[in-house]
Amino acid sequence: MPVSLGTEPIHVTARNAKDALWAMEEGLKCPSLSAVIGEIYGDPRALDFTATRRLAVAAERYGVPAFLVRVGGQADLSGARRRWRVKSQPSVPHPYNPKAPGTPVWSLDLFRARDMRPGQWDAVYDAAAHHLDLVSPICDGAVADGARRYG
Repeated sequence: MPVSLGTEPIHVTARNAKDALWAMEEGLKCPSLSAVIGEIYGDPRALDFTATRRLAVAAERYGVPAFLVRVGGQADLSGARRRWRVKSQPSVPHPYNPKAPGTPVWSLDLFRARDMRPGQWDAVYDAAAHHLDLVSPICDGAVADGARRYG
């Protein structure tokens, strides 16, 4: 009889970066997981090239995607296959109330990738469809300059 693993996330809180990286690597060994997401603040000593390379190799070996979210850290050497910078942007105006918060918008910068071309996009969250809509920024410098001048 098949076993159904619910859709509830498993949340692990580690006391330091070394333990968080260990928990991520162990999670990547579980093929029942959809993904492993870790969040690390700052630039801890444990987060070096070797640690990120181990995560990338484990993700590839076991087929579980790994996402390492770095908050307040410097861009250092990394074994990651893709490296992104994400920044918040002003939200889209609310359609019915200009004083209410609108749809969130993020600026995404894929600045390093081994399997695709780097690029920049704006992402808008579509709550009804529960996904991100990616919109490419204006690439023509003349058009972009005109938009800034007249927009």
